[in-house]
Amino acid sequence: MSKSIKKKLIKRINNRKMRRTLIFGTYITALTITLFVLGSCVSNPDSSGLEYMPDMYRAPSIEAYVDYGEIRGRKVEKYKTTLSALTPPNNTIPYYGKGDSLMVKLMLPYARKANILFRESHGLYGYDFSLADEYTLAAADNNPFLLTSKNSEEILSKGKVLYTAMCQHCHGEKGDGNGPMVLSKAFVGVPAYADRATLSDGQMFYSIYYGKGMMGAHNSLLSKKEIWTLVHYIRQFQNPDYGKFDKNGNPKVLAKTDSTATKTK
Repeated sequence: MSKSIKKKLIKRINNRKMRRTLIFGTYITALTITLFVLGSCVSNPDSSGLEYMPDMYRAPSIEAYVDYGEIRGRKVEKYKTTLSALTPPNNTIPYYGKGDSLMVKLMLPYARKANILFRESHGLYGYDFSLADEYTLAAADNNPFLLTSKNSEEILSKGKVLYTAMCQHCHGEKGDGNGPMVLSKAFVGVPAYADRATLSDGQMFYSIYYGKGMMGAHNSLLSKKEIWTLVHYIRQFQNPDYGKFDKNGNPKVLAKTDSTATKTK
């Protein structure tokens, strides 16, 4: 056999081996991909499938509003329905920089404590409680934000926004206790504000802050300034002339707790 023929035969054999290797490699690759795809499927139709690289899109750190009862396939029953977005520790004082003395005072913890009975009746846990009837004592607390002819429109306008978002669904647009939640029979016994005209500003603040009856505490949802603003707005349901002034700057309604300034400076 000549050398040229021998070289041709060797080359042909090598080509066949290479072709077989490529075909085998293609089969192995296709089989691997098929197994990989099918392996990610699960029988549960509500499952998104197996996760091969969760760190690529899911942070291992604790995140807000995530159910950690099931973490990467591991079920931990004690974490079920546990909120990971927690409120700040009790008596935490926010800091917004330098401001006027009134705002700084409002940043401090509320001086009135919840009654010890509120722990069960209002579901307040982790609070500093008092044995005294703080609700009755709150009658002496005045609204620190005085209404004047210059700021009345702004304060009441902000109050309307807060009321619409936080109160109207139960107390009603007109404050008559006939909000959508009441009309749907979800809640009962929501009073009309006109029937609570004798309450002081301090008692209204206390009720919104800690809750009263079926109404829950709003201190985690509203700042003290926002609650006092709501008190001003609610007063309009008890007297339509509340927050209105004559041409001399005198209020048409003298608030019982000095919530309305007697005269514009």
